[in-house]
Amino acid sequence: MLRIIAGEAKGRVLSAPRGRSTRPTTARVREALFNILGPRVIEADFLDVFAGSGAVGLEALSRGARRAVFIENDKQALRCLQANLQNTGLGDRAEIWRSEVMSALAALIGRGESFDLIYVDPPYGKNLVSFVLPKLKLLSKPGGLVIVEVAAKGEFLPETGGWNQIKRYVYGSTALYFLTRPEGR
Repeated sequence: MLRIIAGEAKGRVLSAPRGRSTRPTTARVREALFNILGPRVIEADFLDVFAGSGAVGLEALSRGARRAVFIENDKQALRCLQANLQNTGLGDRAEIWRSEVMSALAALIGRGESFDLIYVDPPYGKNLVSFVLPKLKLLSKPGGLVIVEVAAKGEFLPETGGWNQIKRYVYGSTALYFLTRPEGR
């Protein structure tokens, strides 16, 4: 069962889409992620790319993020995300972009948005990270972090395109890459 791990919505049950169209980030990976981020999430502007059920962005909100923007295009996942925002009571600090990812990122750039923390969890095996990373340079605040979730085996993070890789963590079949943009870009 998918739940919020900590913070103001701790213990709230989350809906997740059925089938294989989305793959919710496990509690183990979310707990490790937020243990690594620690107080950095408090008052952060958080972007959840390929949000699915929204479990990661909701966890950020529950732990004190100022706001979270969710990008998702799958109709079933969007229904779960909306239900989860309502169930957790965190919807007042959230914005959902019901759009294909590249279009949503371009619109956010056009609006002048920037984020402290960006979480990217694309469908595994489709090499979508290499298309998204260049846009994220324009959305990441100086000193911001981009965290990319990919399959630990059989998939690797493509050329980071000028990003600095800080660390790679592996949790079972999942790998998390922590990236920062070079200063001055």
